[in-house]
Amino acid sequence: MSQQLQYHHHQPQYVHYTGPPGAHIQPQVVNGNAGVAPHSTTHQHQQHQQPSQAVPTTSTSTPLVATGDWTKDLVHLAKTAELKKHALTLQLHTAHILSAHASLQEKSKAIQDIREQRNKLESERTKLLNALREINEDRDKADLMEATIERECHEIRTKMNHLTEGEYAVAKADVDRLRQELGQPPLPSLQSTLDEKSNQYLNERRLSGNDSQNSASAGSKRGSGDLGSPDAPSTGKRPRGRPKGSKNRAKEGTSAAGPSTGVM
Repeated sequence: MSQQLQYHHHQPQYVHYTGPPGAHIQPQVVNGNAGVAPHSTTHQHQQHQQPSQAVPTTSTSTPLVATGDWTKDLVHLAKTAELKKHALTLQLHTAHILSAHASLQEKSKAIQDIREQRNKLESERTKLLNALREINEDRDKADLMEATIERECHEIRTKMNHLTEGEYAVAKADVDRLRQELGQPPLPSLQSTLDEKSNQYLNERRLSGNDSQNSASAGSKRGSGDLGSPDAPSTGKRPRGRPKGSKNRAKEGTSAAGPSTGVM
């Protein structure tokens, strides 16, 4: 029994030491004997040392939590970026609105110009319509007067034909017979008398037209002279006596009146 105790007393004992993390495990000497610890002893010592090593592993694996002004700066930067984004969008929309507003102003000015032009055209159209209405009225009056005069001319021609073929023919035959008996030449025919009257009428119209043209030209010259020098005295002399052609017109009138009275 004593020998067993002595043997047990001298039995080598092993202590397992892991060392720092990542270090190589080396055998240790206990009571002058070196060797490798059994697997059971290493397992027990690892179980005993795990609680002591859990603290540094947990400290290295947990994420860092931002505290203090750094979080405020981060939030401020995020809001600033969002503000820039919305500001750029707002500037883009503002540019579009300003462009549309400028285009709208141009369109409004064009509409105003078109309205003014339309008002001018409308006033001109009203004037032209009024003038056209007056012209149509005058044309209707002229048509009515023309129809009236043509009716009167037709009545006069009918009356002339009736007289020429009736009473005038009988009277003309009696006058020619008596003048022949008295040795006088016969009266001119009715057609020659009418032609003479027509020529006389045309001559009078021509002379009256020339006189009116001369008076108009003289008035225009006198007016231009008065406008050019209103204070200058007139140096031209007015002609004295009757105008040219007045005696001839009087003689033609008396000669034309004579045969017409003789015919009637």
